[in-house]
Amino acid sequence: MYNIEVLNSDLTKKLGTAFMTDYVRISLKDDPSKFCIMSQHFVDNYLEKIKNMEIFEDDVWVITFPKCGTTWTQEMVWMLGNNLDYETSMKIPLDDKFPFMECSGIAKEFPVDTFGMATNQPRPRYIKSHLPIFLLPDQLWTVKPKIIYVTRNPKDAAVSWYHHYRNMAMYKGTKAEFIEAFSKDLVLFSPMNNHVIDFWNIRFQPNILFLFFEDMKRNLPQEVKKVMKFMDKNYSQDDIDKLCVHLSFDSIQKNKMINKEDTIQQISAMTGQEYNPQKYSFIRKGKIGGYKQELTITESDMLDEYIKKAEYEIEYKF
Repeated sequence: MYNIEVLNSDLTKKLGTAFMTDYVRISLKDDPSKFCIMSQHFVDNYLEKIKNMEIFEDDVWVITFPKCGTTWTQEMVWMLGNNLDYETSMKIPLDDKFPFMECSGIAKEFPVDTFGMATNQPRPRYIKSHLPIFLLPDQLWTVKPKIIYVTRNPKDAAVSWYHHYRNMAMYKGTKAEFIEAFSKDLVLFSPMNNHVIDFWNIRFQPNILFLFFEDMKRNLPQEVKKVMKFMDKNYSQDDIDKLCVHLSFDSIQKNKMINKEDTIQQISAMTGQEYNPQKYSFIRKGKIGGYKQELTITESDMLDEYIKKAEYEIEYKF
């Protein structure tokens, strides 16, 4: 079913991190244009398990390319699905309530089995994934649970993914090298274009809700109502207003159940790095167009060319 190609170009070697160096390109044998950059560890230990995973109709999935508003959307979805249970939300980390299914498939020494967490949680299960359509469980497309997909301006996603690589995976390369690798579909979970286009093409299926980070930033109450309706929930305007305060950037950034502060401290300790919350926060800036303050002209032009490859396929909301 799959071709597995080990990636060992000079640029790929520069993408090596403290937790992952074994990059591979997974592609469909009958359609090589469908591919994804993952780790050999994922191929050896999680690829088939995930494809054969049992799916339930009451599952709720949030799927994105990395750094497109995933965490923000997860908290919104979990709250809407759990009767706005602020007490539990503030006691249990989001990663425990809404597991990142394939996370332990990225790094060999990941301390927990996130696939097991995702599959064994009480129903209804809340599951996060960054995998493209062709690597997701086969039963997703027959059982048809609710799937919320979120995307974002690739320039903002690329910059945020760079900072994540640098501060949570201890990437030592340059920003210029990372942006080049992103535009050449070499970073983890690439290609972003294909990832987004494949979900865009099925966005009208009744169990799919397609959202944009930019819409959430511009009018969060409107998007909360959209998700509420999709999840067959009904809350008052006062409930929605209170939830939007809970989901505000300042609130999310300071919320220890969401901001992964403890995880960043653990990574810093494991890698011998000094922990400095002023230098990096997992909930970093949350802005539209933040790339303008970070990308050089060359890097911006490179990503413009990348985006042009998808411009006839998807209507981005920059």
